[in-house]
Amino acid sequence: MKILIRFLILSFCASLISCEKTIDVDLQTAEPKLVIDASIDWTKGTTGNEQKIRLSTTTDYYNPAFPTVSGATIFITNTANTVFNFVASTKAGEYVCSNFVPVIGDTYTLTVKLNGSTYTAVETLIGVPQIESNITQTATGGMTGDEMEIQFFYQDDGTKDNYYMAGITSTHVAFTEYSLESDEMYQGKMMFQFYSHEDLKAGAPLNIKLYGISKRFFDFFGKTLLASGDDTGPFPATPAKVRGNIVNQTDAKNYALGYFRLSEVVTRDYIVK
Repeated sequence: MKILIRFLILSFCASLISCEKTIDVDLQTAEPKLVIDASIDWTKGTTGNEQKIRLSTTTDYYNPAFPTVSGATIFITNTANTVFNFVASTKAGEYVCSNFVPVIGDTYTLTVKLNGSTYTAVETLIGVPQIESNITQTATGGMTGDEMEIQFFYQDDGTKDNYYMAGITSTHVAFTEYSLESDEMYQGKMMFQFYSHEDLKAGAPLNIKLYGISKRFFDFFGKTLLASGDDTGPFPATPAKVRGNIVNQTDAKNYALGYFRLSEVVTRDYIVK
């Protein structure tokens, strides 16, 4: 009798699986918008002369890839009116510069000319402190208190307000995980950030990157994380389109998505113990 019951249950489950059918919902698709990924990252201790800017467009939900954009004229100008040209590379949608000169505290202007429109953005290159060597680890982290968790430290500059972005790359998550922090409560003190994950195990390699960012980017990216659903609070925000600092000088209504950011970056590798 037990064997018969098990057989009937298995047969019922098999029938459910065999009845599964993929349903494509007919979604409305808005007109494609230009997306400008202009993240200038200067790794501390390097010349920072090689930089990239990527252009793409938004697309429909079912498209597995974002269409790239070619034919643009792109350059960045510093306060000394030095022009750094970004030319199209062999990779579609990617524009490269080999002689960029990063200076902490200097202000830069991005210009993108495409299809009769001129897009501009202004931003300052923000410095960042070193990540301290004394990374700590515990097995009682996370929301449930039983996850592997690391804690890394960096010294805040007490002479000004500072904002930071941390990026953790690991083998157990497909994409880099980002978090934001300000020194509002830690002015001039040793600051720290945590990272934990339920699949984090001993021997797992982690790459930690810390970026110096502006207040405006701090606010922008915070809204972006909420809109993308990366919110651990009980009342997450409703997903919405987030505007960056890039302005279409030709037609303000036809704005581009993305952000022009310049950051000094420090990186540290860590093996989970």
